[in-house]
Amino acid sequence: MKQRRLIAAGALFAAGALALSACSSDSGGDSGDSADSNASVTIYNTKPENPLIPGNTNEVGGGNILDAIFRGLVDYDPDTAAPEMSMAESIESDDNITWTVKLKADQTFQDGTPVDADSFIDAWNWTAYGPNAALNNYFFASFKGYDEMNPVDPDDDGPKKADEPEAKELSGLKKVSDTEFTVELANAQSFFPTMVGYTAFYPLPDSFFDDPEAYGKKPIANGPFQVTSGDGDTGFTLTAWSGYKGEDKPQIAEAVFKTYTSDSAGYNDVLAGNLDFMNQVPAAALVDNQYQTDRADHFVNKAVGVIQTMTLPQYSDNFKDDPNIGKALSLAIDRDTITKTVFNGGRTPATGWVSPIVDGYKAGACGEFCTYDPAKAKEYLAKSNFKGPFSFSYNADGQGNKEAAEAICNSIKNALDVECNAKAYVDFATLRADVNSDKMDNLFRTGWQMDYPHIQNFLEPLYATGAGSNDGRWSNTEFDDLIKKANAAEGEEAYADYQAAEALIATDMAVVPLWYQAQQSVWSDRLSNVKVTPKSTLDLVSVTAS
Repeated sequence: MKQRRLIAAGALFAAGALALSACSSDSGGDSGDSADSNASVTIYNTKPENPLIPGNTNEVGGGNILDAIFRGLVDYDPDTAAPEMSMAESIESDDNITWTVKLKADQTFQDGTPVDADSFIDAWNWTAYGPNAALNNYFFASFKGYDEMNPVDPDDDGPKKADEPEAKELSGLKKVSDTEFTVELANAQSFFPTMVGYTAFYPLPDSFFDDPEAYGKKPIANGPFQVTSGDGDTGFTLTAWSGYKGEDKPQIAEAVFKTYTSDSAGYNDVLAGNLDFMNQVPAAALVDNQYQTDRADHFVNKAVGVIQTMTLPQYSDNFKDDPNIGKALSLAIDRDTITKTVFNGGRTPATGWVSPIVDGYKAGACGEFCTYDPAKAKEYLAKSNFKGPFSFSYNADGQGNKEAAEAICNSIKNALDVECNAKAYVDFATLRADVNSDKMDNLFRTGWQMDYPHIQNFLEPLYATGAGSNDGRWSNTEFDDLIKKANAAEGEEAYADYQAAEALIATDMAVVPLWYQAQQSVWSDRLSNVKVTPKSTLDLVSVTAS
């Protein structure tokens, strides 16, 4: 096989993939004042669930910080999400199984220590080592030696404990020199070079291993910004790092991520000039496109790689081994009405589990079950073992979550004649703590912001057996086998297998698709050259402020 180099993402945005209710403004909005290289920009954020450790961060509150302060082997173009070389000089393979990674020379962390092969190998081994219980552990499941580091728990949460791992290092990782290492996978994986820009694959300095707890409070990274102060409760202050050698150098001196527990409070701060950027306006501001009036010439409305879903925990006796419940609930949700009334058409009803903006997307994976049909919904509920009452948990600090949760429950009530109540968690971190501890006994809000632009990222990390973000603990061996087959293939062949795997999720409907997300962001008069990335984040490299 011809050697493979890092591949572009292809036609990431399909024309007409998402129909938006309003035209986007020019994302380069001009404040009319000259840019100030010493400027500080304030940004809306939610409380990180955990300390700022890449291998243990899989949610946006912490991810927003880590993506600003770290750089991985590759980074993603802020316009197209196409992967581009960052710390890596090249990533090559003859067979999609063994990959040779060559690093750029003379790269350092913010403490002056080198970013070398050991920085990646040691970081990846820490995340892959089962006893560390890192949330991003699963991203290394395709690496040779993963099973030896992650023995199977004989009874999950029962009294028996898993055996001690046979190994503490991935046998598939081999150092060649300070600037070169090889990765051997257990199975062929054509998208490996696209995947390794994700948070789980960031390098770590020696100081992390000396004291992981202290490191998580104020991490030392290798990207264009560094953490100078702050905590999850109030927010973090990042300053531009003068020692950064990458080409993507920021034009601002400081980025302050402010923690909010209320989206309306954040929006009011933007209007009052106390906050510079809010990635998603509240649902109330979508009515009649009020945000476009409030922030004329300082908004954007664009499709992003985000989907919202509702999960039925399969470990709960209410939902275990009963596909009829999920089908009944999905048929009972009037997506068309909710997206129009709650989001003013700023969301598109989902027909599957993969975002339309990535190659390989195929409409209709959900089949009949994503169509509102109260009569059929009642038929499935009658066949189910659990007939309610239902509750739907959501995090109150997320934009539009309260209104959406109440609308979903009202739709379920009206269609099924059962009780359904929206249950608020104070913030995303608190909700995720219960989700990750398998403490949910009813419906809960889930969503996915793509880590990298590939159809696999919307499927395997979320629905493969034992996957780190498989919040409902759904399992289907046929799905797992199709994913492995797709991972080894390329192009149309791979897409067909991914699509076949996606269709299998509808057999149990353990996760109900709700809507694909477009993003409505606003910013202050101070900002210019504003870009909202396909991952729905503010591009901190291009933005300027007066």
